[in-house]
Amino acid sequence: MSLWRLDGTQRAEPQGAGETNADGRIGDLLHGPLVAGTYRLTFDVAGYFKKKGDAPFLGRVTLDLEVVDATRAYHVPLLVSPFSCASYRGS
Repeated sequence: MSLWRLDGTQRAEPQGAGETNADGRIGDLLHGPLVAGTYRLTFDVAGYFKKKGDAPFLGRVTLDLEVVDATRAYHVPLLVSPFSCASYRGS
């Protein structure tokens, strides 16, 4: 998974990358402090399913989200199956 910060021109600046652990989480993704703005999360879903020995249908899942309050923690789960996915803002 990778995290990017978008500026007003949709230019993406890398903010961090990582691979999920056995619980499906990435502990520390940011290289620096979180600031308000638009971010893009990109999940390599095909890579995940290939490691499991499954033939992937989805390649990448990309979510653009708006961080308004940089003082709070953000948990953005991606629920993925071989043929579909869903996401939400967690607690």
